[in-house]
Amino acid sequence: MATSTKIDLNAWFAELQAQFQGLNPKEPGQWPLLPKIASGVFVMLAVIGAGYAFLLSDVESALDAEKAREPQLRQDYQAKLAQAVNLPELRKQKSQVEEYVTQLEKQLPGKAEIDSLLSDISSAGVGRGLQFELFRPGQVLIKDYYAELPIAVKVSGRYHDIGAFAADVSNLSRIVTLHNLVVVAPTATARDANGALTMEATARTYRYLDSAEVAEQRKAAAKAAGGKK
Repeated sequence: MATSTKIDLNAWFAELQAQFQGLNPKEPGQWPLLPKIASGVFVMLAVIGAGYAFLLSDVESALDAEKAREPQLRQDYQAKLAQAVNLPELRKQKSQVEEYVTQLEKQLPGKAEIDSLLSDISSAGVGRGLQFELFRPGQVLIKDYYAELPIAVKVSGRYHDIGAFAADVSNLSRIVTLHNLVVVAPTATARDANGALTMEATARTYRYLDSAEVAEQRKAAAKAAGGKK
């Protein structure tokens, strides 16, 4: 004869509830089985949550930061890939630029050639029949890679001769530029005498730095960089 067992759910829940009543928090070892299991699960979940908050959250933040960098890294990769593909052409362009820079450097006189260049500028004016009223080299200005020498110039002569002198200066083998150029018409008395115009300008010539000057510039740059730290 078969027997059937009927489970009284209300009694079962009441029994489970009774296991959580009257627990002494100072003696967890004497708790019933179900509260022990429940407290163990709670502690485990708390440990997992704390570990995520203090450890995994930092790792996740670092991962998100790396993901954010991905588009920029892709762009950098594509740019470098394009450079690698065009490397022969870039090397050719670099060689052309270096050749151009060398040609420009040849147009810059050295320190020993400045006197000769000043003489060429003076000769250009005298050759055009101009009268020099002022020809005074100024203080040399040392730049990063070159030195600049300003020359105060004042000449008088006919209009076309002054224009030809300016063209002659620009066509010198060395680089010479004219700045702050002012041409003044003669006064009535001077016009009756010879009709000469007066031109005032600052001629600037440039020279490359010698080895001692380059070393001094590097030393000054290194000192300035050290002072900024």
